[in-house]
Amino acid sequence: MYNYAQPLENKVALITGGGQGIGLGTAEEFIAQGARVVITGLDTSQLEQACTHLGPAAAGVVADVRSEQEMRTALEHVVDRFGQLDVVVANAVVGDSNPLGKITEEQFDNIFDTNVKGVLNTVQPAMALLPDDGSVVIIGSTASIKGSYGMSLYGGAKAALRSMVRAWIVETRGTGIRINVLSPGAVDTPSLRSALADAIGDEAGVQAAVDEMGEKSPLGRLLQPRDIARSIAFLASDASSAITGVELFADGGLAQA
Repeated sequence: MYNYAQPLENKVALITGGGQGIGLGTAEEFIAQGARVVITGLDTSQLEQACTHLGPAAAGVVADVRSEQEMRTALEHVVDRFGQLDVVVANAVVGDSNPLGKITEEQFDNIFDTNVKGVLNTVQPAMALLPDDGSVVIIGSTASIKGSYGMSLYGGAKAALRSMVRAWIVETRGTGIRINVLSPGAVDTPSLRSALADAIGDEAGVQAAVDEMGEKSPLGRLLQPRDIARSIAFLASDASSAITGVELFADGGLAQA
């Protein structure tokens, strides 16, 4: 029977890039809804701090999504630690773009190795471990449908994920495993503020930019990680049992305005 109070009760999830931002917010929300989680990342100290914050329902694994073998090992750790794997959230991401004419080969490789190949390395080995009612949630972006100056690599990588999912739901027909894309807009995360700081250079300017981004949203505010996490949790739970192959925009209406 569906548990309306704790929709993810008895579920176990792997969340890549779970040490901060949307990934950490997702881990918090999943645990609040009854799940146990394993978060991955590259920063050992950050993962340890996140797991201390999350408590006994969480574990951390240092793993690079660019390595298929490291992700296989991380997935095996999930099963060894908690006995099962029910949900995969492919969230790990990098941002490193330039406008046309200044894009480097190193930037291209960095974006596509992490944001596209990294998702494949996360999802492909998980398919053999997920149950018939398993769920995969891939974190996209409004950049997949809205062009922004200097963001062609990032937007192109996110658009590639959407196309991959269209094929994957056909290729996995009959397994019962659902695969969906959850695409946020701008979210108030440490990585966003860091990027703004690099571009603007002072704390007051960063806060002003954050405020302006919120004012442009139809909701009138900048989204927080837990806003996105609740939408991810919906796609991970049995409440979305009829939904697969969609790109759900959790962006405060920004992509539609």
